[in-house]
Amino acid sequence: MENKNVSSAAENAVLEQDAEVTAVDLKPVEKKYIWKFVLASLIGAFLFLVPIPSGTTFTIPIGIVINWVSGLLTLETISLEEVAVLAFITFSTIVTIINMIFKPDFIQKREPLKKLFTPAPLYFVSRIIGLVVVYMVYFGFGPEMIRSGATGGSMLGVSATLVSVVLCIAFLMPLLTDFGIMEFVGVLIRKVVRPLFTVPGRSAIDLMTSWLGTSNAAAILTTRQYETGFYSAREAATISMNFSFVSIPFCYVIAKLIGVDEKFTIFYIINLICGIILAMIIPRIPPLRNIPDTYDEIAGKQINEEVPEGVGKMKWALNLAGHRAESATGKGVLKSGLHVYSSMFFDLIPIVMAWGTIVLILVEYTPIFDIIATPFGWYMDLLGIEGANEIAPTALVGFADMYIPPLMLADFPIERTRFIMGAASLLQIIYMTEVGLIVIKSRVPVNVGHLFAVFIERTILAIPLVTVLTNLLVTF
Repeated sequence: MENKNVSSAAENAVLEQDAEVTAVDLKPVEKKYIWKFVLASLIGAFLFLVPIPSGTTFTIPIGIVINWVSGLLTLETISLEEVAVLAFITFSTIVTIINMIFKPDFIQKREPLKKLFTPAPLYFVSRIIGLVVVYMVYFGFGPEMIRSGATGGSMLGVSATLVSVVLCIAFLMPLLTDFGIMEFVGVLIRKVVRPLFTVPGRSAIDLMTSWLGTSNAAAILTTRQYETGFYSAREAATISMNFSFVSIPFCYVIAKLIGVDEKFTIFYIINLICGIILAMIIPRIPPLRNIPDTYDEIAGKQINEEVPEGVGKMKWALNLAGHRAESATGKGVLKSGLHVYSSMFFDLIPIVMAWGTIVLILVEYTPIFDIIATPFGWYMDLLGIEGANEIAPTALVGFADMYIPPLMLADFPIERTRFIMGAASLLQIIYMTEVGLIVIKSRVPVNVGHLFAVFIERTILAIPLVTVLTNLLVTF
């Protein structure tokens, strides 16, 4: 009975908040805030959504910014990104232990610091393991299986990449999320996106950011939208597990690694078609279908894409966008960026170093993935994929990290098989060291079980889809 009362009270609070938001949004918006929306959104759209040529493929301006920052942090003899990883894990672990033992006032009396340095048991253990692993890898001591380039070394590389990625994303992403473009686009295309993918119209920005940029960026954007009240739990889970596709440049890197770069255009088109089909199917089956459409308890529901009667769609879209831009401030953007950056690096990086390394040790030094992938070998053989039993583990190891399947496929002699399984691995999306840990770290109510179930569903559906399209469209 008590739970029902609490739930009812929460629903009433959300309804009252919706009424307040709608009342505010119905007020005319000043032209200066429309211009604020337009200018900030144009800059954000240019940075995150405009494809520009880069060698033989395309990238987006934020990718160039990230590469530039990464270049600044890479010296001749030392990578400052790796030093930063070492420093972040060392600092977070030491301060966490100090806080647990001595409970200093400067942490206890500041809620953001208290939250950062009073982690749940899993995060505390991750910090300890991550600290041990990063020192072994960086300074080159301890068992080879921990510090080798295929295990701990690989995870240090992933973590180092995140230093530049999150630094740029955390402070530039508000141009997409805080100044009205998502409200504007959401109103205009809601009737297309909602029936296709069961998510709000504003999620189109997520999709474009991911498919043209990076899956990390899209996952961070999505979880942040949930934590600020613009996606429900089901919507946030659906978007992060279906729209966080790897970028065009990374797709090209994978195509080149597995030796099918001469067929890159059709390789990417097949991924695009299959990605859209999967994004239509997966949200309509468990476990995503069963996640409740409730909003974050702290933020409450903030979204309102419904157009009131008697108001034009464009006028309403501009009204919502202008009011959103009105509430955005430089101080708020800086505070939001610092929150994203600190939470990512004090929790995410230790998890990547700790559990990412453990999973890669299982992949490289034990037969466990060969054993559990046996049913996939039978399945792929049934679909006519040559060498199915030999490359069956590539269907599962991507759950740990996106780089592993293409590395395992690189030397496989059958090009058609490399093409199919390379494309299928990119459609799995839920790589724990990339998207998975970002989602788990957030307040979106999903767990590793949800992630693994969706990963398996996407894999089972992606392989035959890619196989059929490859047979129809590609000549080897």
